[in-house]
Amino acid sequence: MVQLIVGEKGKGKTKELLDKVNSEVKKASGTICYLDKSTKHMFELNNKVRLIDVSDYMLSDSDEFVGFIAGIISQDHDLEQMYFDSFLKISNLEGKDITETLEKLEKIGEKFDVQFVLSVSMNEKDLPSSVKDKIIISL
Repeated sequence: MVQLIVGEKGKGKTKELLDKVNSEVKKASGTICYLDKSTKHMFELNNKVRLIDVSDYMLSDSDEFVGFIAGIISQDHDLEQMYFDSFLKISNLEGKDITETLEKLEKIGEKFDVQFVLSVSMNEKDLPSSVKDKIIISL
């Protein structure tokens, strides 16, 4: 399952994402990963959440990003949830159509029983209609 937290830059998406991951980690029986463009939010995350700074891995397009995600899942069979802060930036999709990448994540999530929650710096009205049903918070 893929869920989206959407809104313009600076509207509070990261705070919503951090609140969600920190409340979910208390209920989770498996592991949780939080992917970001830096380690800036390290001290705001529960210490049971694995923080991955995607900028360390030199990903150059969205296909490499999806492969990176598949690699993480293949190494952790207890992985339940993944949170992506600054999704457009870490997946190299700024200014591009996100539909195909979200479809791939949806298929990966279904196959390996992993839930994805993404922070997307776009207004709800600017998103493709095919992904609007995935929005859980619109700021």
